[in-house]
Amino acid sequence: MRKLFTGLLATTTAMAFAGSALAADKILIANLADLTGPTASVSIPFTEGKKDAAAYINAHGGIAGMQIDLDTVDYGYKAPQAIGQYKKWKSAGVKVIQGWGTADTEALVGFVSRDHIPYYSASYSAHLQDPTGKSEHTKKAAPYNFFAGPSYSDGARAVIQWAAADAKEKGIAKPKFVFMGDNHPYPNAAKKAAESYAAEVGFEVGNNIVYSMKPGDFKAQCLSLKESGAQYAYLANTGGSGISLLKSCKSVGAETQFLTNVWGMDENVMKAAGTAADGVVFPMGAAAYGADVPGMKLVKEINAAGSNADHHAVHYMRGICSFYYMKEAMEWAAANGGMTGENIKKGMYQKKNWVPAGLEGVCPPGTWTAEDHRGHMNVYVYQANVKKDADPNASVSDLLKDGTIGMTKLFDAELPRKPEWLGL
Repeated sequence: MRKLFTGLLATTTAMAFAGSALAADKILIANLADLTGPTASVSIPFTEGKKDAAAYINAHGGIAGMQIDLDTVDYGYKAPQAIGQYKKWKSAGVKVIQGWGTADTEALVGFVSRDHIPYYSASYSAHLQDPTGKSEHTKKAAPYNFFAGPSYSDGARAVIQWAAADAKEKGIAKPKFVFMGDNHPYPNAAKKAAESYAAEVGFEVGNNIVYSMKPGDFKAQCLSLKESGAQYAYLANTGGSGISLLKSCKSVGAETQFLTNVWGMDENVMKAAGTAADGVVFPMGAAAYGADVPGMKLVKEINAAGSNADHHAVHYMRGICSFYYMKEAMEWAAANGGMTGENIKKGMYQKKNWVPAGLEGVCPPGTWTAEDHRGHMNVYVYQANVKKDADPNASVSDLLKDGTIGMTKLFDAELPRKPEWLGL
């Protein structure tokens, strides 16, 4: 009996140590997503990019030898729910968070700063780019907030740059610009920047037009747009309500050149909106899936390790970029004093014109500093091409192959790093 007890004790002890070792070999990364709310149409592909990236990284040794424990939670785009979930993750010892919306990300700025938890959001609000709080445009310092891609404000400036050149080419002496979006922190994040920049480059700026982030009948808003006489309108919502808006405006004959933010246009919007989406100009924070760039080899390997889909919307690519910038910052931290939040943050400052290894041509070069979290000042500007209304049963992949839908790169906007634009 004594031998049996001794053997059981040894086995139990060994199992306990093995369990501890297993736990030590994992790192908890939180992943907030809207899979059922008003921004689900764009959150789902973005989330797929991060989940596939985590699966691929785990299959190739993890991050600094540790396997990723990716905890994805659907919060339905409800900021109070996100705050409650943050508290649970903090109690669980989360090291880093991949976040989502603007309202919740801005609400959590103080929490993540206090707790030293790096927060990589899918909100590209310029308010999150001021790490010291020195800008008059920001409510509080955001030293632990990062995102991969140009801000909503800089994306708006880039497409307005194109619009100004387009108006000049068409001989419009005093073009008119209108900002459109829901009265919500996400669409409003770029409103002041877009309207002030449009005025600066020669537009007459009309009254903004409010339309919901939930799809609906927007004929009344489109009639207001038509009556305003605006030749250019910026859509600040996601593609879900954008589909309804574009169709409504086409039905009432509002012949306006539409510009959108980075979440406002993708292959799914082109398929669903049909020819109403033709010609829409939008910024891109990463290359399109299947683009002829060196980093597409790694993207396709990441896809094969996870969802293994025929095609992914453009947001999938930015999900991968977000995850890989985080990954390399975490690796630097592990090699330089340990994977603490403070060290992960420092890891974001180690390189200039930084592209994650293997993703050359996919993610734009980024530079973050302790004084300025505007990582990307270069914006890829694209235009949607839709030849005809699509068969709803056709796959996006087939529609791209037969040329029914597509996108054309117009130019790269290189925006100046103006001090007065920080946080605006």
